[in-house]
Amino acid sequence: MMYYAVLDTNVLISAMLKNNSVPGLVVAEALKGNIIPLINDAIITEYEDVFSRPKFSFDPKRVNIFLHEFIKRAIHVEGDILEEEIPDKDDAVFYAVLMEQRKDTDAYLVTGNMKHFPVRTYIVTPKEMLDIIEDGS
Repeated sequence: MMYYAVLDTNVLISAMLKNNSVPGLVVAEALKGNIIPLINDAIITEYEDVFSRPKFSFDPKRVNIFLHEFIKRAIHVEGDILEEEIPDKDDAVFYAVLMEQRKDTDAYLVTGNMKHFPVRTYIVTPKEMLDIIEDGS
């Protein structure tokens, strides 16, 4: 079974820091094709900006390969910023893409920062996303 999901930047960063972590397993599901990532240009820019922060000291070549492979498997979704109040304004684009996709099919937003988003059953932690995949197979 395939699942559509917006992966918050913190999930990708955690996966790159420790690929055998729970976020790493979620990203592995995306790279295997079990999760179809949902992105747009603003999300890609966010990913690139955060990955290039000096505090992470990621190898730029490794980041480029990783993001290329991740984005290659993604679907571009343009979502309008919604009227709904989002606790962290920087995350509004992630929520907008999620809600646009949900007009057509089930989709999830996977984040390690639940407090940045409204409480919804389709906004899940990486562990909850793995549980959803396990329960669906």
